[in-house]
Amino acid sequence: MIKGYAIKKANSFGKQEVDLTETPLFFPQGFEKIFLALYFILLPYIAGLLFLFFYVAGGKVELFLSLNDQSSFILTWAIGYEILATLTLLAIVKSAISFSIENSKKGRNTHFKRP
Repeated sequence: MIKGYAIKKANSFGKQEVDLTETPLFFPQGFEKIFLALYFILLPYIAGLLFLFFYVAGGKVELFLSLNDQSSFILTWAIGYEILATLTLLAIVKSAISFSIENSKKGRNTHFKRP
């Protein structure tokens, strides 16, 4: 029960409700927009820094520091944004596949219906 509404099981993946309190990120009540903006800026930048450090620089601090001096904030952010976008799309596909497998086990779509 959320805000007086009973939660019903969705019949399709696209009709599920999205609740920010169920996300793995921390959204304190009343500050959702501020934290969403912070996450939008910081998470891709951190992911870009980790990619540059481990993949491009091979974990070598000296090479990473020389790369970090030459690369701009927006370039590092864009690299991290693409990484996080790919991971998010893969998580959505995984969730959709597991949703369809769960619904097919229940036998809901076993009867053919003429359109």
